[in-house]
Amino acid sequence: MKFSTTYLIYPENRSLQRAIANSLGVLTSEEAAAAVPDSKIAVADNFLYTRGNYEQRRYSSKIFETLVEVLELSLSETSAAATHVKNISRKQEPLAWAETQNNLGNILAAMGQQRRDVELFERAIQCFTYALEEFKQESTPLKWAATQFNLGTANQALGRLLETTKPFKNAVDAYTNALMVWTKNGAPEDWMFTMHQLGDTFHAFGKLLKGNRQFQKSIVAYKNALAVLDADNYALELTAAHNNRAVVLHHLGESEGNPERLEEAIRSYEKALAVSMEQQLPIHLAVLCRVNKATAQSLFAELTKDTRLSDELADEFEVIIECFSHALQPLCLRHCKEQMDKAKSLALASSASH
Repeated sequence: MKFSTTYLIYPENRSLQRAIANSLGVLTSEEAAAAVPDSKIAVADNFLYTRGNYEQRRYSSKIFETLVEVLELSLSETSAAATHVKNISRKQEPLAWAETQNNLGNILAAMGQQRRDVELFERAIQCFTYALEEFKQESTPLKWAATQFNLGTANQALGRLLETTKPFKNAVDAYTNALMVWTKNGAPEDWMFTMHQLGDTFHAFGKLLKGNRQFQKSIVAYKNALAVLDADNYALELTAAHNNRAVVLHHLGESEGNPERLEEAIRSYEKALAVSMEQQLPIHLAVLCRVNKATAQSLFAELTKDTRLSDELADEFEVIIECFSHALQPLCLRHCKEQMDKAKSLALASSASH
């Protein structure tokens, strides 16, 4: 079925940040200097934390191509003696070789997201697969779990791009493997991030399937993540978990035609909005939570034939458009206008029938 337009929030990808940080040493000083993001840009990035799984703003994406080139050269069997790049021998340094594959995979996947490039994601997945040939659960459990997590995220992103089920199945398997090492008590932060990614994966997976089982799994995964999160230490992650859980409840309520599910979604959107505002996250995130909430309320009004609420929502979308147009992505602005017109039509149609 065609689901309502909603907006997910993606926390920063810490694995990608670590991959970049770990790889800067292979660059020349001039190349490494390009890693510093441009802080002079005055225009707010209204797409920040909404593009996908490979969000990070610590480093400039301008260095991705250079990093890939240098990392691939360091892994090549051909001698890199003519360059400043040190060759990493799989035979002599298997764990360093695997770690480099891991770093390369994350950067390739980030480029894949930027360019919407299937081949780059597939190359990233191959890198993680190579790394897992050296990292073993028994001998290097933490590295093995981290690589499984990275493999899951690359597959999840590929599944979103292709809109096909197999990568999502692979992602679930990889995340499940990671949780064999990253337990709630032993590694609560890693466990939380994995649960969050499982929530994202089950939701996207469920949208491609009949029935609501994957949506229900997604809700449980987000609930697990929320058990670890707090606003002081994880403001963005907490906002994302509440918002994304609400999106799943929203779509589940839509699939079931169930107003009670929508009410639960609305409450979760409200929590996301509250955390975002209280913790002073970028304003566009609060606006997206507000748009999501109003969209769910609009569907609730339609299902319950609540004319008064439809009328209020027409005003709400008008306020969002007039007061926060600077914080809205172009397609989101169009969505708000469509929702405003829909709410007005519902209110008028209902009034005319009485």
